Amino acid sequence: MLTIISVVFMVLGGLLGQRLKSKIEQYSAVPLDNGMTGAEIADTMLKFYNINDVQIIQVPGQLTDHYNPQNKTVNLSPEVYSGRNVSAAAVASHECGHAVQHATQYSMLQFRSAMVPIVNIAANVQQYIFMLGIGMLSQFGPTMLIFALIVFGVTTAFSLITLPVEFDASRRALAWLDSSRTLQGEKHDGAKDALFWAAMTYVCAAAASLVQFLYLLSRLMNQRR
Repeated sequence: MLTIISVVFMVLGGLLGQRLKSKIEQYSAVPLDNGMTGAEIADTMLKFYNINDVQIIQVPGQLTDHYNPQNKTVNLSPEVYSGRNVSAAAVASHECGHAVQHATQYSMLQFRSAMVPIVNIAANVQQYIFMLGIGMLSQFGPTMLIFALIVFGVTTAFSLITLPVEFDASRRALAWLDSSRTLQGEKHDGAKDALFWAAMTYVCAAAASLVQFLYLLSRLMNQRR
C-alpha cells in the first residue's frame, strides 16, 4: 500500500512538474520592459534590502535555482541568470526572497535549516524501508513500525515546514517586484502564476509525506488492537 501511495503521488508530482515547466516556458517568452537579466534583478533586490554578503552565481541545469544559506549564495540556472523575461524575474526574486528570510532571521527558515542534517539521515533510512516493505517490518512487531513512523515523521515535518518558507519567499518576491515597478499588470500576474505552480510541487511533496505517515500510523494502531 505504501508503494501504491508513493507511485500515485509520484505521478501527480510529475504532472505538476510538467505544468510548472510549461508555465516557465510560457512566461519566458514575455520580455521585461526594463531589459534586466535575472542576475541583475537579483542584485537589485538584494541591494534594496541592504544585503551585501550574498553572492549571485550561475549553476548548470534547468529549474536548479536555489538559495544556499550555508555559503550565502543565490544560485540561478543559465535560463534565469541570463534571462530577460518574466520567468527569470519571478524565479530570481523568489530565491532572493529566501536570502531576505535568512537576513531577517525568519524563524521557519532557521528551523528548516537546522533540520537538514537529521532529514538527510532519515531520507536515507527511508529508502531501505521502502525496499523492505511495511509487511516485512510488521513481522518484527510494533518496534520496527514505531521506528519507521519516526523516520517518516521527520521527513514529513520537514516537508510541511518547507511550505510556509516557500510561500513566504514568493510573497516577498511578488511584493518587491510590484513596489519596485519591475513587474506590473499582466506581467506581475504572470510571475504570480509561475510561482503558484512552483509552490504546488512542494504542496504535492508535503501531501505525499503526510499520507505516508498517516498510513504507517494506522498500521501501528491496528497492530496494537
